[in-house]
Amino acid sequence: MALDINNHPCFNKSVCKDTGRIHLPVAPKCNVMCNFCSRKYDCVNESRPGVTSNVLSPKQALNYLNDALEIDPRIGVVGIAGPGDPFANPEETMETLRLVREKYPDMLFCIATNGLGIIPYIEQLAEYNVTHVTITINAVDPEIGKEVYAWVRESKRPYRGKLGAEKILENQLYAVKALHDKGIIVKVNTIVIPGVNDDHIEEIARTVKELGADIQNCMPLYPVPGTVFGTLPHPSKEQMNEIQSMVGEIIPQMLHCKRCRADAAGLIEEDISDELMAAMTRSTVSLDPEEAEVRPYVAVATMEGLLVNQHLGEAASVRVYGPNDQGSFELIGVRETPAPGGGDLRWKKLGEILSDCRAVLASGFGKSPQKALIDCGIMPHMVEGLIEENLQTLYSGGKLRNCAAKFKCSSGCSGDGMGCG
Repeated sequence: MALDINNHPCFNKSVCKDTGRIHLPVAPKCNVMCNFCSRKYDCVNESRPGVTSNVLSPKQALNYLNDALEIDPRIGVVGIAGPGDPFANPEETMETLRLVREKYPDMLFCIATNGLGIIPYIEQLAEYNVTHVTITINAVDPEIGKEVYAWVRESKRPYRGKLGAEKILENQLYAVKALHDKGIIVKVNTIVIPGVNDDHIEEIARTVKELGADIQNCMPLYPVPGTVFGTLPHPSKEQMNEIQSMVGEIIPQMLHCKRCRADAAGLIEEDISDELMAAMTRSTVSLDPEEAEVRPYVAVATMEGLLVNQHLGEAASVRVYGPNDQGSFELIGVRETPAPGGGDLRWKKLGEILSDCRAVLASGFGKSPQKALIDCGIMPHMVEGLIEENLQTLYSGGKLRNCAAKFKCSSGCSGDGMGCG
């Protein structure tokens, strides 16, 4: 069956009220540090790229997609948009693509990337019939690009300043043309950054149009506190209208963008429903039989064995629980955590110690253990309350009451997405 490439709500406004999309958050790592970016996990009142409530393995993502299509059959497009970059996580991205394409050969599939690492995978993307790719290009002049990117990392080597800007630009421009030549529809996202590239948007539009880009999405800067550009002004509606009108004479513009999260699902005009959110949470614990055998348990940071009430960094040990035949949970054992010190190695060791666990419950996490656990396939959940109740919610696929929900993230938020502070 031929895919209807016009049935993508982000590329065609006329279908966005009838056709939904789902982003599968399988790509936590990023290979570029943009000066406007702060990637957060489950900052509950914030909706923008780089934010997600969960990170899924490829098999978990397929399980989630299966459930999501039953819940909302309007979903017609599957995408990967982070929360990092798909090609900083190429194994997870390509395995997810393979699994989805095997099960759903007639669904549109799209990928959003910064373009740095996509080149080695363009042939495979075409073979898997990826129909749409979005590349974020914020400058086509390295002198401007060096102000946008703190660093870019390719093959574990970091590039900074103008050299970094040249490296990412070279790859981006090559990718736009190569994707176009493969018949893949290309959208270019451009962040309008006042005083940095707002006078450069026309040049970007002309350059990418000549290379074969089909559409451009000019997005106003979202000033995130704590980032380099956190104190810059938000571009005004009048400025954005003027820019979009000007470059619209060069390349068609996407004018209905909602700056979707990395775990967005449903119609563009709607927030993700509680039912879809529960399905995503359920997928982190409802593993296929093979994975369930490998990760049947959940670790808990607790001071007395009754409540989830300890920060993981302060826990000398964690209690490990698993389901029993009575529909409840039993203590499997107590495991010592690695001693403080050692930096990231400490948390990598903890991931090894908890390799049979699918999740860790604690009242708080630092950024390093969060990342290390996720990289090991273990989902960190910052919660409080009775251990038994949290385990029942987690294993039944309900939505845990994350501690971050106590805080309202506003323009003054300076937290790490796991509770403000």
